[in-house]
Amino acid sequence: MSTKYKICARCIMDTTDPDIKFDANGVCNHCREYDKLVRRYVFTGKEGERRLNKIVDKIKQRGKGQEYDCIMGLSGGVDSTYAVYIAKKLGLRPLAIHLDNGWDTEISIRNIENVVKKLGLDLYTYVVDWGEFRDLQLAYLKSSVVDTEAATDHAITAILYKTANERGIKYILPGFNIVTESIMPRKWLHYQNDLTNLRDIHNQFGTVELKTFPTLGIRKLLYYQSIKNIKSVGILNYVPYVKRDAKKLIAQELGWEDYGGKHYESIFTRFYQAYILPRKYNIDKRKAHLSSLIYSGQITREDALEEMQEDPYTEEDLKKDKEYVLKKLELTDEEFERIMSLPVKSHFDYKSEIKCYGLLRFVYRIFN
Repeated sequence: MSTKYKICARCIMDTTDPDIKFDANGVCNHCREYDKLVRRYVFTGKEGERRLNKIVDKIKQRGKGQEYDCIMGLSGGVDSTYAVYIAKKLGLRPLAIHLDNGWDTEISIRNIENVVKKLGLDLYTYVVDWGEFRDLQLAYLKSSVVDTEAATDHAITAILYKTANERGIKYILPGFNIVTESIMPRKWLHYQNDLTNLRDIHNQFGTVELKTFPTLGIRKLLYYQSIKNIKSVGILNYVPYVKRDAKKLIAQELGWEDYGGKHYESIFTRFYQAYILPRKYNIDKRKAHLSSLIYSGQITREDALEEMQEDPYTEEDLKKDKEYVLKKLELTDEEFERIMSLPVKSHFDYKSEIKCYGLLRFVYRIFN
């Protein structure tokens, strides 16, 4: 039975999320969850400054005598760039890490080069083996699960924690923040550190052995966090973060260039979010991204609805990206269309280690 279409009265999340719930006032569960997260994790003004200074003091103290006192991922996007900018302003000594998975846009590459040069950062770029990564991406596409980007997110987290552990660095400072990106329906993505899921999908649909691809399962992640005491701290949750102001600042200070939509610093991500997700899965992540900006007062609901009327792709850009992606993945149009026509699968149609996450977290906390 089909569900009657409904949209939230406060944000623009709607029944394309099959798990959405509305209260008597027509406000959705994502709005209520956002409010809880902000109350619990976001601190601005004097309280935010006090907490942030305390965190910075700990990072500096723990990193005394070392070349770097923290590690930060750098994609060339606005969040990671602004986080690195703030870290340097606070007197921290980050090692910037970039995962090159073969899909960087020219703008993102220039952004990274400019940021590194202007802020005097040391940059470590991990280049994935393209043959392995291409095979893994194709396996995700053929598996028909929703979160094809889980492979990239998995590798990024693996490299950050592995490097931190090898260098004895105890703090990772991600660009993730509650204010602009905390809401995403559970069925629109999958837990990125589910190594069992990644391996099962690849075992069923891949053909190339993953000899060098960086991995990090839940057990190893909890080991790093609870035994090795490596902490991940979102410093953007302790400063006023208005995205349009942040973009203006890093453009002026660092020569940063805007690349369009959220996470569009990657060609594949742009094609995945703007074409594959809407067409095959009836998912438009702009609804979640814009809703977060509505919650934080950075855009009106009316402006968000108007933006949703715009096509994420011009016909010319879609043609260009599609040709590029298919050529790079070595897919014909017919092969790609067959993949797009496959029935949608849940990640839980494949093996997963998520069910043991709670138990493992409890066990590691005993020893922490």
